[in-house]
Formats: sequence, C-alpha cells, structure tokens
Amino acid sequence: MPAFRALARNHDFTALWVGATVAELGSRVTIFAAPLVAYALTGSPLWAAAAEGVFLTGMVAALLPAGVLADRWHRLRLMRISLGTGFALYASLAVAGAAGALTLPHLLVVLLVTGVVTGLFGPAEYAAIRTIVSDEQLPTALSQQQARQHVAALLGGPLGGALYGVARWAPFAADAVTYALGWLLLGRVRADLSARPDPERTRSRPLRDVGDGIRFVWRRPFLRVLLFWSPTVNLTINALFFVALLRLIEADFSAAQIGLTQAAIGGFGVLGAIVAPVLVERFATGTLTVLVAWSWVPLAVPLALWNHPLSMALAGALGMFLNPAGNAGVGAYRMATTPPELIGRVQSAMQFVSMATMPLAPALAGLLLAVLGGRDAILALAVLTGLAALAPTLSRSVRTVPRPADWPRHDAGLTLAGP
Repeated sequence: MPAFRALARNHDFTALWVGATVAELGSRVTIFAAPLVAYALTGSPLWAAAAEGVFLTGMVAALLPAGVLADRWHRLRLMRISLGTGFALYASLAVAGAAGALTLPHLLVVLLVTGVVTGLFGPAEYAAIRTIVSDEQLPTALSQQQARQHVAALLGGPLGGALYGVARWAPFAADAVTYALGWLLLGRVRADLSARPDPERTRSRPLRDVGDGIRFVWRRPFLRVLLFWSPTVNLTINALFFVALLRLIEADFSAAQIGLTQAAIGGFGVLGAIVAPVLVERFATGTLTVLVAWSWVPLAVPLALWNHPLSMALAGALGMFLNPAGNAGVGAYRMATTPPELIGRVQSAMQFVSMATMPLAPALAGLLLAVLGGRDAILALAVLTGLAALAPTLSRSVRTVPRPADWPRHDAGLTLAGP
C-alpha cells in the first residue's frame, strides 16, 4: 500500500516505532509475569493483583504532568530518559532475583516507578510523531501504533510465561534488555524533537499548563464527546470480557484453551491494524467512530448465550478487528487539528480520562456476576455499552467529521457550539 511504503521511508518514524515496539514487548512480558512473581513471593492472590495495579496507578498518575513535559522539554531526551530509567529498574529486579534476594517491596516499588516512566513516555512519543510525520501519513502512523500494541499483547503473555518457567527473574532480565535496545534505537532519530518556544511563557506554571490542554479538549465539541464516551466504553467492554473470562474459568475450560482464545483476539487486532489505514481513508471519520461504538453491542449476544472459548474468540476477534481503525481515525484527527505546542497535553488529558475507569472494570464485572449471574451480567454490560454508544451517535460534531482529505476544510469551519 502506498501509505505504508511512504512511511517506511521515513527514517525517524521507523527508528522511533521499532525502538518503542521493542520496549513495549518487554513491558508486556513483565506485566504478565509480575503477578506470578508476587504470588510466588507471598502466596496471596491480593498481592498478585496489586502487582499489576501499582503499575497502572503509576502510569495513570504520570499522564497529566507528562503532557506538560512533552510540550516543554526535548521529546527525544524525555523518551530516552524513560527507557534508561526502566532499564536500570528492571535490571535491579533481575540481579536481586538471580541472587535470591528479591522481595515484594522491591518488586512493587519498581512496578510503580516503571509505571510512571511509561506514562511519561506516551505523550512525548505522540508529540514526536506529530513532528516527524506529515498530516497525510498520520492515519497510517497511528495504525502502526495500534499494530504494535496488539503484537506486544499477542506475544507478551506466551513469552513471559516461557521466561518465567526458566527463572522467576528471567522476564525482568528480558525487559531490561528490551529497554536498553529501545534506548539505543531511539538514538538513531535525527529530527529536532525539542519543544517549540512559547514567547508568552515567561515562568513555570505547571497547573496552568495542564489546564491549557484540558481547556482545549473541552472547547472542541468532538473531543468533548469523546471525553465522556471513551472512559465509559473502556469500563463496560473490559468488564464484559472479564465476566466472559471468569465464566470460562468457572466452567473448567483449560488455561490452554483460554490462552488460544486470547491469542485469536490479539491476532485479529493485528489484522485490523493492517487494514485500518484503508478504512480510515475510505470512510468518514465520524461514521467510522459511530460504527465502532456500536460494534461491540451485538457481539455480546453470543457471549451471553454460549459460554465457550469459541464464542469469546468470535466476539472479541470481530470487535477487535474494527477497533484499530476507530482509534487510528480519532487519534489522527485529534493530532491533525491540535496546535503543535499542545499535542502532549491534549494527548495526556485524553489518555488520562480514557484510562481512569479501567481499574474499576474487574470490580464492576465481579459485582454484576455475583448479583445477576453470568448471562445477565453480560447482557447488562451490553445495554450499558449501547447507552454509551448513543453519545457519539447523537452528536452532530462527531457524525459530521469527514474523511482525512477533508479535515482541514472541516476544521476551519468549526465553532465552539455544543454537540
């Protein structure tokens, strides 16, 4: 495809993408293995769950200040500092594990801080992409970002399990290596990724800087709708699949069957990311957003009626196939219409709000499962997902967003009117 070939010739994007992909794969390995290590150290499922929870807490907590840093500091240096810090921290776990001295506090502190540096990396990366990629290439670039996430998710679990089988500390050693490789690869980026000077900024004003990004999002009707829809749908969809997973476990399906199900879902996510640029170019962005919003609702029906790994694989695969195109279209439109000096803060604000509800998904799933039972819990979550889908569906500011070729003309005619 021409867009992929053109982007492949972009040296700086390729170096950035490969470096970030290698590091993310290592992170997925650790995210998979860390709860197993915590359980082995304590014998407590609570501490096993806490291992992933502290990582996510650190990442979400860092997002808003990370947006300010991405708009004020040199983006490449910020990303390499993040990867260098991650290398040192994961290496400390590997060394302690090999020496038989790994403790739970050490593990949790490392996961918390690496969550923070992961949160710092994201907005700086998106700001860098906006600098080194043309507007025409943005949908393809963000589709490749989606592919990276799905590939890392697909390979991280099996690789983490294999390494954990070798030694408890082996996943952390592998993650340290991937962070070191990512740090080296990012050093090949040649573009100037320093932040643009702001002539009106005469002193440090971190709270006001954060507020600038939030205000920009709030004043854009399209982004304002997503500000409500994204966290809601993240909560309901994650809870829905958590309920489906718990039902499979209760029905005594094997771990291998469940693992293959998740691999199938991840594989369709990769395929969806490959075709995402074509879908983004051919469909109006508003239409695609509404289509993705509703795509999960009918897929809940087979999950409710048939408790089997194939049912979960079918529902997850079809939904995940469309999801990369929706994310790439929305993300590219947001980046194309955001002033360069605000990219980091707008990205961090949207990501913070979108992810804030995700830690609540297991609790919501468990509550509905206990009160309603498996089938009715899934149907209830499907109804909630449908209600959430009404937000973009009823919003004219979402429905009228055209294809990428017409974004500049559409953006020029925007007003601050409500959706």
